Amino acid sequence: MLLIDSPSTNAYFNIASEEYLLTRFPTEDIFLLYVNAPSIIVGKFQNTLAEINLDYVREKDIKVVRRMSGGGTVYHDLGNLNFSFHTLLGKNDFGDFSVFTKPVLTMLNKLGVPAELKGRNDLLVNGKKFSGNAKLARHGKIIQHGTILLNSEMAVLSDALKVNPLKFIDKAIKSTRSRVTNLIDYLPADTTTNQLKIWLLDEIRNNNPKAETYTLTPEDIAGIEQLQKEKYETWDWNFGFSPQYNFKKAIKIPAGFIEVHLDVVHGLIEKAKIFGDFFASKPLEELETLLVGQKHETDAVEKLLQSVDLTEYFGKVTVDEVVEAFK
Repeated sequence: MLLIDSPSTNAYFNIASEEYLLTRFPTEDIFLLYVNAPSIIVGKFQNTLAEINLDYVREKDIKVVRRMSGGGTVYHDLGNLNFSFHTLLGKNDFGDFSVFTKPVLTMLNKLGVPAELKGRNDLLVNGKKFSGNAKLARHGKIIQHGTILLNSEMAVLSDALKVNPLKFIDKAIKSTRSRVTNLIDYLPADTTTNQLKIWLLDEIRNNNPKAETYTLTPEDIAGIEQLQKEKYETWDWNFGFSPQYNFKKAIKIPAGFIEVHLDVVHGLIEKAKIFGDFFASKPLEELETLLVGQKHETDAVEKLLQSVDLTEYFGKVTVDEVVEAFK
């Protein structure tokens, strides 16, 4: 088994590294650890916009990254340790999460933390979740990865994932918000994510005496950064990959009431319909037609709205006022 501690706190880099390592080491077992600066990690089959508070995320410059595995959306920051096991497909039951969560539980139990696996893939302490786990099979290997909330900013977590459920109608997998807790409440007050790494690596070595530390080479880092740039930093992957959905939002501005309905496929507006009690001097159908084919993304919609005279459609309005109806 190769033990790898990522040198980066960039979520784009670390999520890309999981895919890169699949092809870099097609047969070796791997245990990867990483810590991300504030970021939201979205499950592969989720509608990203329906999982995040977009305005808050943009304001706080929180990275949004879609991962390869299914499951729900999670928040990462420097108070959260992430672990990832890679092993050959067929060595373990794909549906069994206990094999790769056992080292985490054993480590914590030795430290006096009453942690346990509950349900299919959550680790709990005193009924509160501190670790969610997800899994995928690809290229003949299994990846199971999970989080360990040590001292994460719970207020930011809550605000970043707070979204209006009435805006989206889709069949995408929705995250289930659980009661969560930080392990710092159960461990010595000076415990850091780095200390957690040391404890967890010691536990892995106890069970895998032949495990070797592997440091990413300059070639590895270059390969990860290329994949990061080509895939994991892109709008197409993080937002455009979202399943088809219907979007609806109503706003009240001085010029009147505006309600926007959108049909969105792979992140692109396929159909737009706008309702309201404003006074238009030009047919709204013209603007609705212009919206078709645009990304359902604030910057793209804002750019389009800036290119037309909105007063002809809505009366006395600003671009900033109207663009709110599309968020």
